[in-house]
Amino acid sequence: MYDELTPLDLHTMQQEIDHRILVLRPQYIREVQEARAFGDLSENFEYKEAKRQKNRNESRIRYLQRMINTARVVQPGQSGGGVGLFDHVELYFPQDGETLRVQLVTTLRVNAGEGYISRESPLGRAIFGRAAGERVQVQVNGQVSYPVEIRAVRPGEEDPSLPISQY
Repeated sequence: MYDELTPLDLHTMQQEIDHRILVLRPQYIREVQEARAFGDLSENFEYKEAKRQKNRNESRIRYLQRMINTARVVQPGQSGGGVGLFDHVELYFPQDGETLRVQLVTTLRVNAGEGYISRESPLGRAIFGRAAGERVQVQVNGQVSYPVEIRAVRPGEEDPSLPISQY
């Protein structure tokens, strides 16, 4: 399985990897060595915490490297004229009578609570490439689906200030 990421996503991830390797890794190693010098490791909270921080950093480096290695690079604007990556979309849910504004983003920048949804999500898949005025059926799984009406589509662009997901 791969994630669809933009060149900016890949660049941002590589910057974080570089920072974690060049700045944080030596700092955490130094903290582990200092905490080890305090003595008895079985009751040394500082040592355990320093090791935990070091291990979390190494885990994050591996996670980001795996994301980069398995990514499929996509370019914004490859939607064929309908809803595309980074577009702002106003949706109407007839079953609830509610309107929702979302922006389609890459997997790395998803934050559903803030209205940033992935193109790979059920809703993202259903509206991608569609035009304003269309009604689509969002297929959540084999048994659950719901209708959505696309009310408006406003072109968007990649926002480098959006934070990348932590996990």
